Amino acid sequence: MIMRVLVIDDDEELRDLVARALIRDGHVVVTAGSTQHARAQLIEHETDLIVLDLGLPDGSGKDLCQDLRNEGSTTPVLVLTAQNAVASRVACLDAGADDYLGKPFAVAELRARVRALGRRPQNARSFVYRCDGVRLDFTARRATVDEREAPVTAREWSILELLAARSGRVVSRSELLDGVWGDGSEAASASLDVLIGRIRRKLAATVIRTVRGEGYALGE
Repeated sequence: MIMRVLVIDDDEELRDLVARALIRDGHVVVTAGSTQHARAQLIEHETDLIVLDLGLPDGSGKDLCQDLRNEGSTTPVLVLTAQNAVASRVACLDAGADDYLGKPFAVAELRARVRALGRRPQNARSFVYRCDGVRLDFTARRATVDEREAPVTAREWSILELLAARSGRVVSRSELLDGVWGDGSEAASASLDVLIGRIRRKLAATVIRTVRGEGYALGE
């Protein structure tokens, strides 16, 4: 299942590592390095899952989790932290966390835990985009044009999901290359051009807008 994931960690290198791993699994990822930034991201982006560090520069991740639960949020929370003591685990679970993974961790295990949380019933929300007769169901990975199904490959979906996460705002070429291919090589850049052309031909020319000198955005 495709999810919109918010990764909250003050370690930029680790935050990027987690984001890249989840993006490669097809998820749409935004990040934050503090509780204040995290709250801003939660207001701006609909979120299906939170990956949360405990030691943040402006507060405790555990307190943030508890505050979100007190405010009525049911978004699953996976705590990812170096605080491995049993007392810390118990405190976080009692504060409303759904899962707890200690650092250092195996990326494969993180991905598996995210998948497991995604299978829970409360996370089965529809994520659908519509424009000019095009309907993109990101949860089911199903695309239709004037109610006729259109074939979209996994990598084409990854491009569309990154664009959809920005709600019409511009995504630079470098962000797309990093998020979908994991590198900015000439071969990856050429593939990006080819796939954007294919998406436009399969769906509609208006689905992806080119913003000269900046990048791309999902059509209005």
